[in-house]
Amino acid sequence: MKNIKKAVVVGLGYVGLPTMVAIARSRVCEVVGYDLDKKKIKDIKNRIDFLNDKDISLYLRDNSLLVSSNKDIMEACDVFIICVPTPVSNDHQPDYSLVESAVLSVCPYLRKGAHVVLESTVNPGTCEERLVPIIEKNTRYKVGRDINVAHCPERINPGDKRFNVYNINRNIGSINKKSNEIIADFYRAFITGAKINEVSNLKIAEATKIVENTFRDINIAYVNELAMSFDKMGIDIKETLEAASNKPFSFLPHWPGCGVGGHCIAVDPYYLIERAALSGFDHKFLKIAREINNGMPLYTVNKLVEEMKKQKMSLAKTSVLLLGLTYKANIADTRESPSMVMWDIMKDMGMNCKVYDPFVKGDYSNLADAVNGNKAIILGVGHQEFLNGLNLILKKSKVKIIIDGKNCLDKEKIKKMGIIYRGIGR
Repeated sequence: MKNIKKAVVVGLGYVGLPTMVAIARSRVCEVVGYDLDKKKIKDIKNRIDFLNDKDISLYLRDNSLLVSSNKDIMEACDVFIICVPTPVSNDHQPDYSLVESAVLSVCPYLRKGAHVVLESTVNPGTCEERLVPIIEKNTRYKVGRDINVAHCPERINPGDKRFNVYNINRNIGSINKKSNEIIADFYRAFITGAKINEVSNLKIAEATKIVENTFRDINIAYVNELAMSFDKMGIDIKETLEAASNKPFSFLPHWPGCGVGGHCIAVDPYYLIERAALSGFDHKFLKIAREINNGMPLYTVNKLVEEMKKQKMSLAKTSVLLLGLTYKANIADTRESPSMVMWDIMKDMGMNCKVYDPFVKGDYSNLADAVNGNKAIILGVGHQEFLNGLNLILKKSKVKIIIDGKNCLDKEKIKKMGIIYRGIGR
């Protein structure tokens, strides 16, 4: 720890910026930030919280951060924390270009004793198979002897008011045990309300994040398949799962919906599928889970189509509202959003579809105008504004059908208004 005087966070998005603020607040060392996006840099310099994060807003209100899109800001750093996205391509292959570019960018500034820490989600083996060769090819240092490469997978949950960068336990692995002890102590100095667990090697650290999110994807696929089955049998999935949840052991409820979005659950399983295939293993179970969850946006839209046909409502002429475009409630993030997929599906079907989301620019400026201008609704995201205000507006509207893609609306109240209600499995 005594040799760590300066750290840089590379990538100042929803993971990197909270991490930089946490280090700055702890004063464990000097911290700077680097990002290619000049607008982000300008916003941070102007103390604008573009992530809508309360902790960041509070910090920027009274403090400034030293950030730049000039690589020279990394001069004399001892720790390089890489927090760039790891997307998948259209054919679901992992795209490591941003990670590799970030590692390449830090190479000119590495010096003996430095730590390169990857927080981006990657498949097992990535650090040793991709990062280490880049560093050794572009510097005069040997990883493990002169430079440490570590992996501490991020666990940021955007919009979560309970868990944050300070209180979520973390796992960290390095190229060797001695280096891991040093970088783990560094993390303990600014993540003070959680446990920093030292794992025995890089591959285990890499595998932990993949396992966490794939676990969720599989269980969501299970309840999504149950929901489709229960739709056929006339069983309410929500009430069933709530009743099953009163068992005090061996059951962890997951909830069905119109799809799985975000940059973790909808993406991470593909990393494991791809890497296992290279080693000669076929993850059939994971592929099926992805297939089920990827099919939920179409399943949800088809529920609306079925109800419209029963009511003899024209797909082209009936005004339809898609409520919510983000991938989860009460944030502005649309990455891998099922609602965006549903929007494309409805347009391809020739529907007269409009959208409203308080966090994303759409066709309306407020909820009342959005609801009153349409006869059918698909709810794709359970924003608090919708939960608080929708029922009152519906009473005075001409809405005839609601498809509740998140099973978060009051089914009985809506039916009492004379509106057809259909959920996912209810």
